[in-house]
Amino acid sequence: MIGYAFCGSFCTFSESFEVLKELKNKYGDIVPIMSYNAYKTDTRFGSAREWIDKIEGVCERKIINTIADAEPLGPKISLDALVIAPCTGNTLAKLANGITDTPVCMAAKAHLRSDRPLIVALASNDAMSANLGNLATLLSRKNVYFVPMKQDEPIKKPHSLVADFSLLPQTLESALSGKQIRKLFL
Repeated sequence: MIGYAFCGSFCTFSESFEVLKELKNKYGDIVPIMSYNAYKTDTRFGSAREWIDKIEGVCERKIINTIADAEPLGPKISLDALVIAPCTGNTLAKLANGITDTPVCMAAKAHLRSDRPLIVALASNDAMSANLGNLATLLSRKNVYFVPMKQDEPIKKPHSLVADFSLLPQTLESALSGKQIRKLFL
């Protein structure tokens, strides 16, 4: 069983959703999780209700969207791996600093208690500035694996990094074997 969490980098939802469908076909049982903002915010990339319906339709189960519902992921509900795609800079910072005030952060904390892989597909405009220290912290943390990433728009957004979502399935497969795929920065 794979956990799959969405945070509020709405411009990457379509790419992430395509990977979710691919993983559902390969692994079968997917537990969907959404941050508060992802679960409630309508954007130019789609309404919250549209995304909820699409994700629940693919996963064939209700989205975990509260801290209380996320807490059992680890001690009571074992996931083989947990994917956060997209992972915002805000969530990255919270993970690096042990803050569990969202469903996604609680799911990650609970999951990591069982020493199973957490796969992070970063999408952050401040990854190479305000969040660089948090990125470094998580790169050195046991059982945390990153989807290879690149600068989004180096001229207009010189501090941004975004995961190559097409490499998420390969990253997951490698993480299940305890390995980080390389090249990490594309």
